[in-house]
Amino acid sequence: MARSKNTQFAVAVHVLTYLAGQTEGSSVSSDELSRSTNVNPVYVRRVLGPLREAGLVRSRPGVHGGWELETGARDITLAQVWRLLQGTDPVLGLHGPDPACPVGRSVQQSLTALDRAVADAVAAELDQFTVHDILMQGVEPSTKAD
Repeated sequence: MARSKNTQFAVAVHVLTYLAGQTEGSSVSSDELSRSTNVNPVYVRRVLGPLREAGLVRSRPGVHGGWELETGARDITLAQVWRLLQGTDPVLGLHGPDPACPVGRSVQQSLTALDRAVADAVAAELDQFTVHDILMQGVEPSTKAD
């Protein structure tokens, strides 16, 4: 299977699910989250930054500090996480053609519209699932809307 170059969404869902499985009030260090996700602790903290700004997680400083959920796992949709990390960045990896090229302008306009449609479709699918669903391993593609 091909690996995505942008793993922020997958790491965020992993971390949120890990935190959701912890006892209420217990914090998890970036190092522990790093071991679980198999990525650098700095990357984990970079992914957690937007989640903290959105009020989904909080960090506690100090020796026994770490990360914990601030919002309940049932209240965090995967679409929220996707939008926080994806923002308005293209999903399809659009390029910047020569602005003087009429073909390039036309293709770029079409691909930009298609990219928005794809991003909206991804968000709509992800909106059906929460971090709690992932924690309970109850996610089966396109079954929750049926």
